[in-house]
Amino acid sequence: MSHPAIKIGISACLVGQPVRFNGGHKESRLCSETLAQHFQLVPVCPEMAIGLGVPREAIRLVGDPQAPRAVGSRRPELDVTDALARYARQVASELTDISGFILMQKSPSCGMERVKVYGANGYSLPGGGSGIFASHLMQARPDLPVEEDGRLNDPVLRENFLTRVCAYAEWQALLAEGISARAIVDFHARYKYQLMANNPLQYKVLGRLVSEAGRQPIEAFAADYFSRLMQALKKTATRGTHSNVLQHLSGYLKHVLNAEDRQEMRRLIDQYRDGIVPLVVPLTLLKHHFRRHPHRYIARQAYLQPHPETLSLRNGI
Repeated sequence: MSHPAIKIGISACLVGQPVRFNGGHKESRLCSETLAQHFQLVPVCPEMAIGLGVPREAIRLVGDPQAPRAVGSRRPELDVTDALARYARQVASELTDISGFILMQKSPSCGMERVKVYGANGYSLPGGGSGIFASHLMQARPDLPVEEDGRLNDPVLRENFLTRVCAYAEWQALLAEGISARAIVDFHARYKYQLMANNPLQYKVLGRLVSEAGRQPIEAFAADYFSRLMQALKKTATRGTHSNVLQHLSGYLKHVLNAEDRQEMRRLIDQYRDGIVPLVVPLTLLKHHFRRHPHRYIARQAYLQPHPETLSLRNGI
């Protein structure tokens, strides 16, 4: 499964562009080398875009962590809060073809969370806040998968993010073709087991919701369904929920495998659940059996390969 055209927005410093306040960058090799081979990265630097040059005075967040202002670290009268917010809304409206966004952590413009916010006494406040560009981007595009570069070093979070990016891109393609109740039902059927792995409770809720497709205006229904789906997929799958899905899938093979093959399948699923082997091990055997014994419904399941196989994302989880 290849996604050569999927676009992901990214803080420009993460791909090595020298746009930071001091003329440096924060290149992430994961992004600039690994992900760039599979996705089209679209670099954005909000601070440069609003007219701040390089080098420039660093900005920082001050005031209420829930609604901070972005001001100059030496000249507090330099307030770029509104300019960053406007640019975030501009990016949200113009980059309609991106399927995700990777943000620079701890940045007063791009940080998603836990960015330092300073009080009147000059000390940072507990908990921190969100960067101005990041918060307004996420408000404008609440369904868009967004993650910070640092968190992508966690293999579970990385796999979860890119699963959501590919699902988002697939939904965008579906909308471009023209949405219908049948298309939503088919899309949901394809993501059934992925949803079961990420969020078993919402898997049941969304299943009931999809059964109502066609009984209300389709555009509103589609938007509501997809928002719920993307929210559900934010929850990371566990070894327990993955094991449950693997058992469900192997059930489709019970009449075509001999006792020895069924026992080996169960053993590898148990070893995965116990943390002995990564997910790729039982999954590879499962795919092998389905190649020998094809099943049309299972062949359509996103769970078997929700992102480019060559990224090897399931080798580390």
